[in-house]
Amino acid sequence: MNLTVTAARELAHASLMQLGYSDAETWIIVAHLMDCELRGLGFSGLARILSIAERLADTPRSTHPIAVVKESAVSARLDGGDQLGYLVAERATRLAIDKASSAGIAIVGASNTWYTGMLSYYAEMAVAQDLIVMLASNASPWVAPHGGTEGRFGTNPICFGFPSNRQPVIWDIGTSSIIHAQVKLAQRIGEALPAGVAFDAAGRETRDPTAALGGALAPWGGHKGSGLAIVVHLLGMLAGSPIMPGELRDFGFLAIAVRPDLLTSLDDYKAAVDGYANAIHSTRPVENGAPVRMPFERSMAERAARVETDRLEIPDEVVQALRAMCGQ
Repeated sequence: MNLTVTAARELAHASLMQLGYSDAETWIIVAHLMDCELRGLGFSGLARILSIAERLADTPRSTHPIAVVKESAVSARLDGGDQLGYLVAERATRLAIDKASSAGIAIVGASNTWYTGMLSYYAEMAVAQDLIVMLASNASPWVAPHGGTEGRFGTNPICFGFPSNRQPVIWDIGTSSIIHAQVKLAQRIGEALPAGVAFDAAGRETRDPTAALGGALAPWGGHKGSGLAIVVHLLGMLAGSPIMPGELRDFGFLAIAVRPDLLTSLDDYKAAVDGYANAIHSTRPVENGAPVRMPFERSMAERAARVETDRLEIPDEVVQALRAMCGQ
């Protein structure tokens, strides 16, 4: 179903208000979900509201506030109070930005949260303040390690961001072959998964999203991606998550932010990032291939195009379910 950007934003806002979030909280969440939609990552966009509703139906929303439980001039640890990760991770990122902007470097961890979302969203916040940033978030054990068929870590994204004079360089990846949100959306709309990305509860490869959700997802990149996922899991533990987070709970989120002028001139560094981007762009592409891109350029182009056309394509099943939530 095609919606204008404004219509999609209003539908997301109305749906989240039905779930009991305040107006201020709702707009924080909506901004994140809409950025996913605009960048062509609809499985992490408005469809995520349905997953939030299901989690709250299973475990009512916590009344505990997000709180700083340990702090120094360059660090902080947050207890997320079992609040939604979009709220917790944004608070943690802003705290890391403030501390790094003042002290030059900061590390902030947050735990006791769920659905931290798209890490590049937070990286954009940091690079806009001329900071280099590394972000990591572990999750429920939905993904099997290389060579295994049982979940031992989450989809475990990791993200790096670098400021420049032009477009920022942001690299954000999940460490599973398929994102959990993609599997949930496939289940909602009745689509099969690609081959080779999931196992059922008995350890057999499956393309059935329901079976995959009861089994495990495959790691991305073989043993290399599996190793990176383990690193992210350990960073989440540094942020305060338990060894094995529960189902949609106890995620850990870690942000490390650095001011480039601790080591070099900010202007020189940003110019060097631009120069390196030029070198990447000038690479001879493979035969009949597209020009070589830097990370995040596709996302920025997709976002600009959708804003220009004022058109978002959202699955009918998602729109109908959200409208039903709102009594429309």
